[in-house]
Amino acid sequence: MSLQRPNGNSSSSSSPKKHKTESDEEELLMVPDMEAVGSTCVLSSNADDGVNKQEIDQTQNVTSTAKRGRGRDPVDKECRSHKRLLRNRVSAQEARERKKVYVSDMESRANELQNNNDELEEKISILMNENTMLRKMLINTRPKADDNH
Repeated sequence: MSLQRPNGNSSSSSSPKKHKTESDEEELLMVPDMEAVGSTCVLSSNADDGVNKQEIDQTQNVTSTAKRGRGRDPVDKECRSHKRLLRNRVSAQEARERKKVYVSDMESRANELQNNNDELEEKISILMNENTMLRKMLINTRPKADDNH
């Protein structure tokens, strides 16, 4: 489902294919100011959103004719809940994107740490071998006790 723009214009369908998806995303992310639009909530009908034109027309008729003096208008409640639903969708999408960035950062950091660990283990092995060789050289170069007597 997407909301129409407050000025009544929806995105142009004659735009190139590349820009079409961007404008669709903008429409999905855009939440109109309810005070600027009034108390009516105009929904655009997509095949997959389950809202048909007749329901929208009935909703608009109820809004224009039946206003209660006290309490919230049911259509206004519906608009507010729809607006909240759209905000939640946007927020959830942003959270998913943040999570992807976080996970990829953690994976790259884990790879860096693993590479660093491998290098350090190799250095340890080299130093241990060098230490062993030096000990053997030290033992071989010491004067023997038998040579002194």
